[in-house]
Amino acid sequence: MNVENTLRSAESGREELAPSRYPLKIGDIDVLVISDGVLLLPGAMVAYNAAPAVRAAWLKDMFLPADAFDWALNVVVVRSGGQTILVDAGFGVEFPGFTKSGRLGLRLDAAGIDLASVTDVVLTHMHMDHIGGLLVDGVKEQLRPDLRIHVAAAEVKFWEAPDFSHVNMPQGFPDALLASAKHFVKKYQSQFRLFDETQEVAPGVVVQRTGGHTPGHSVVRVASRGDRLTFAGDLVFQGGFEHPDWFNGFEHDPEEATRVRIRLLRELAGTGELLVATHLPFPSVCHVAVDGDAFRCVPVNWDF
Repeated sequence: MNVENTLRSAESGREELAPSRYPLKIGDIDVLVISDGVLLLPGAMVAYNAAPAVRAAWLKDMFLPADAFDWALNVVVVRSGGQTILVDAGFGVEFPGFTKSGRLGLRLDAAGIDLASVTDVVLTHMHMDHIGGLLVDGVKEQLRPDLRIHVAAAEVKFWEAPDFSHVNMPQGFPDALLASAKHFVKKYQSQFRLFDETQEVAPGVVVQRTGGHTPGHSVVRVASRGDRLTFAGDLVFQGGFEHPDWFNGFEHDPEEATRVRIRLLRELAGTGELLVATHLPFPSVCHVAVDGDAFRCVPVNWDF
């Protein structure tokens, strides 16, 4: 692993064509959406239970390549009550074949966020594109010794002997996911703060287990002075609005993931709150609208 790809100076970060970070204010709470880059993955993985012709038509309508396209990787930094909370940690550099991901460290640095200032980490789940940034050489040494890592107890339990019988991943991914999860547990288990269903991480910041994508998959709800935002992790992918019943190849229980996704999208359409998700195109900030039996993603106006 090479930390140089992710931990560069702020001066180097400013040389990027786009800053790849987007700030939001949720009441009194500061939220920063950061791009960790993108992952090139097969197009079929977005909807492996759909008829090939239907999936191909959707990809064409979305101006996406039929064979493979870049999936966004978004993480979030939340500041509330004197705490700095990192929600997910990106892909890292353990798997060098993915050259357009693993940018979190560089972009935190460019945003002026020191790793030593992070008081809490919340993991939506323990797939490698959500924990890899904390496995980069030299990162743990920069983190606070009293760092709290909030993760559902069911998620940690699942990775002791995970079930891959219902996924549809490219060859090698299950082994890589398991290796990363076990490495992460070994490295950080003493800092875990496990919860069963919900846990308040900071004032106005609550992590809530949903299950579905993985047994311990969780979302993060942010609320302050009447404003609300939900970071949905991997519950919503591209295609998940128009076709919420499509199975994503990374879902360990796709039928439950579908039920959870529909329930969450209905809730967000009712409340009007903001949605951010890991694999929606950066910065992914949108409202959810009901569209017959499906939904629409309504992007917010870019706020300067």
